[in-house]
Amino acid sequence: MTNLSLEQEFLAKLNDSQGIVHKVCRMYCDEEEERKDLFQEILIHLWKSYPSFKGDAKFSTWMYRVAFNVAIQHLRKEKKKKEDVVLPERFDHLSEVPEEEELGKEKKMLRYAIGQLNEIEKAIVMLYLEERDNEDIADIIGISQNNVRVKMTRIRNKLKELVEA
Repeated sequence: MTNLSLEQEFLAKLNDSQGIVHKVCRMYCDEEEERKDLFQEILIHLWKSYPSFKGDAKFSTWMYRVAFNVAIQHLRKEKKKKEDVVLPERFDHLSEVPEEEELGKEKKMLRYAIGQLNEIEKAIVMLYLEERDNEDIADIIGISQNNVRVKMTRIRNKLKELVEA
């Protein structure tokens, strides 16, 4: 396959499924600039690894797997950077108004609770909210279906406790 046809094939599949990348970016990044950076980073990784995509799994499953891995790596890298840099207090008044003000109280509480989950739990919740079945979630995350069920039960309990608190 020529490089041009590979690129066209990749772009066609990406256009059909790019919402996946946007959802992952929103799940792991609060700030717009950080989301844009993560989006670019995910696209680069997808493109670089596309020639090795064999089609054993659905394209969207493979795309989720790459996106989650890149997002988790990015998040860990950003946490390390933030530990190194402390902004002076006089910058506090410059913070943006979060988009959450547009959300209802219940959605705000749920978004806050989901934000308290670890990276894998967030990924599972996102896939669950997209109505992915346990088999898809297991394939994307790389765990057994039984483990998905166990984790979902624990996540539900954790979210319930966080929302009630």
